Amino acid sequence: MSNETAEHVDSAHFGLDDDSVVVIIGSGAGGGTLAHELTAKGIKVVVLEAGGHIKHDEYINHEWESFNQMAWLDPRTTSGTWRIARDFPNLPAWLVKAVGGTTTHWSGATPRFKAHEFRTRSTYGRIDGANLLDWPITLDDLAPYYDKAEQKIGSTHRHGRPPMPANNNYKVLAAGAERIGYRHYATGPYGTNAEPYDGRPASIQDGFNFQGDKNKSKWSTLVSEIPKALRTGKLDLRPNCHAVQITHTPEGTVDSVMYIDDAGNLQQQKARLVAVAGNSIETPRLLLLSGSPLFPDGLANSSGQLGRNYMRHTTGSVYAKFDKPVHMYRGETMAGLVADESRHDVDRGFSGGYYLETIALGPAFLASFADPGAWGPNFASLLDDYENTAGLWIVGEDMPQETNRVTLNTSVKDRLGLPVPNVHFDDHPNDTAMRNHGYQQASLLYEAVGALSSHHTPPYPATHNMGTARMSERPEDGVVNQWGQTHDVKNLFVSDGSQFTTGAAANPTLTIVALAIRQAEYIAEQLATSAL
Repeated sequence: MSNETAEHVDSAHFGLDDDSVVVIIGSGAGGGTLAHELTAKGIKVVVLEAGGHIKHDEYINHEWESFNQMAWLDPRTTSGTWRIARDFPNLPAWLVKAVGGTTTHWSGATPRFKAHEFRTRSTYGRIDGANLLDWPITLDDLAPYYDKAEQKIGSTHRHGRPPMPANNNYKVLAAGAERIGYRHYATGPYGTNAEPYDGRPASIQDGFNFQGDKNKSKWSTLVSEIPKALRTGKLDLRPNCHAVQITHTPEGTVDSVMYIDDAGNLQQQKARLVAVAGNSIETPRLLLLSGSPLFPDGLANSSGQLGRNYMRHTTGSVYAKFDKPVHMYRGETMAGLVADESRHDVDRGFSGGYYLETIALGPAFLASFADPGAWGPNFASLLDDYENTAGLWIVGEDMPQETNRVTLNTSVKDRLGLPVPNVHFDDHPNDTAMRNHGYQQASLLYEAVGALSSHHTPPYPATHNMGTARMSERPEDGVVNQWGQTHDVKNLFVSDGSQFTTGAAANPTLTIVALAIRQAEYIAEQLATSAL
């Protein structure tokens, strides 16, 4: 069946006083997937999306213009010793404010978490300064949902799906990996089609995945889950509707969501159940804004863990200069990874692991992110040698810390007059040791295939935001249980990366989607038996 895009399917319309609906806040990997899964089971869903509904033919294949079109540019503030606080104080995270959320911006990498990454407290032991905790689920629990998520996304290298063709940037990565002894490298798994799948065409290798992918070959909830949900007739999709408060009954069950609609009016949608999927910054912000006399520290925050344990992956990039053209920008942006370092091996001087993944930024973004604030001949040479440059990105597990957190900055207000979120982050020594090891290995990899030099780039504004409403077995240790259901409020769920107990090394989208599929099964069962 042809997979129409969301702009060609009419939305259902449910009344503001319809208290039988499930309200989902956010339409990205978690919210959009949950919406499709629930509507496919016959459940009425209202999706409140703070951003607009950008059509595919409106996407712009230009880095800065696209960034200004898609990104969440509402004010935020930043604190802590991480370099982002100096380089990008008003942009700690690079998220999308539009239907489809950050799945319209993600690269498409879909590795699974490893078994030990669900049990870091048991595996790594006690690490000073780290707030490690085992997940209340295991890889075995999630494995069948990983299968479903990979089939939904169409991940390459999985379930008989063919791999992406190798571009030059990947060929350099693979050749260097082999020469320094790595064995686990490939062009995927990857969520962009190498051949037509599920109504989406094959990639045209244009290198604009970060800019929405006009070709629709990359999976996103905009191109896949939202249209499928709309076709059920059970989805009321409301773009440009910014949730500002979740209300509750005197008994402590949620009963509505207050939001500002596209005309700037305050509305109240009644709800039988609410699922928050606003990413790991906006989700805790909304729950903190929803505090009340019954929940004085924020809705569902009896543990005090709401907003804490913010993770964004240990990242950094390495760009290497060669004596001949590489044209790294040709082909898919991040279609290739090396997995050898994703193991847990303390002999390297840190716990957890990391991936090396291809990355290619255009000249404008490379100039902005390669070494913010730099000037002079060395910096200029990075751009002068652009055609001869290869690039990769370090993606590794960072340590959850209670002090790395999202709070409300009451001294700075957004356009709605609400306190903005402040993102505080300090690298843990384990994070720094991992990043330095990644820099070292990437440089060795490139030197092995004749690189003339390599440049180590500091972390960019985060796209892998996790934690802040973490899963825990005991209510005192976290915000939600194994189903993403808040410990304190039985009909309130968290459906995005906020619920991650720890971050693992893998890109988070596949796991968010798998958890949403699993959560939808649980919610449907609970609604059917009137347990919710």
